[in-house]
Amino acid sequence: MQAFTTHRGLVAPLDRENVDTDLIIPKQFLKSIKRSGFGPNLFDELRYLDHGEPGMDNSTRPLNPEFVLNQPRYKGASILLGRKNFGCGSSREHAPWALQQFGFRALIAPSFADIFFNNSFKNGLLPIVLPEDVVAGLFQAVAAAPGYELTVDLSAQCVKAPDGAAWPFDVDAYRKESLLKGLDEIGQTLLHADEIRAFEAQRLERNPWLVKEHA
Repeated sequence: MQAFTTHRGLVAPLDRENVDTDLIIPKQFLKSIKRSGFGPNLFDELRYLDHGEPGMDNSTRPLNPEFVLNQPRYKGASILLGRKNFGCGSSREHAPWALQQFGFRALIAPSFADIFFNNSFKNGLLPIVLPEDVVAGLFQAVAAAPGYELTVDLSAQCVKAPDGAAWPFDVDAYRKESLLKGLDEIGQTLLHADEIRAFEAQRLERNPWLVKEHA
């Protein structure tokens, strides 16, 4: 998992409430169990004018020019600004996969659905909850200034604007440490690999019947 320390990036505004996971990555793309290749189909129903299916050549599909992520001023955005209840709906982990693989490192909204919120941390994507009035002000700032960027400092737990304004955010200590070190749950477990091997060796020594002998 890619570590997250301090990130400065272009902000893209998705001005709608209750963005569900089926909108983030439609159900037909869940057939794949690979953890890669979902970025081109992020917000598929909004980004393209035709119906998308797995295996299609997305480079030849007609784009919706009205959709925010298709607009040139937001090309390369790595911070997504949303409204309340972002990530609601089914618990598909493909949603944070798609957002991350598109290029987003952080999400900012007044609230997130719980399962999506948890899945984001597990996949190196930082969801940040800020007050609704602050988020509304950020939407206005982004609209008024093409190229608007924010800096997210995870160590300081702070979002910083170009004019010097700053807003603190809360984050669980364990999740913060995991992101700072770039460790998912498997990575955290592997930190104790030597201890695990030693325990297994001792367990088998005490209980040799656990090992099935072969002739």
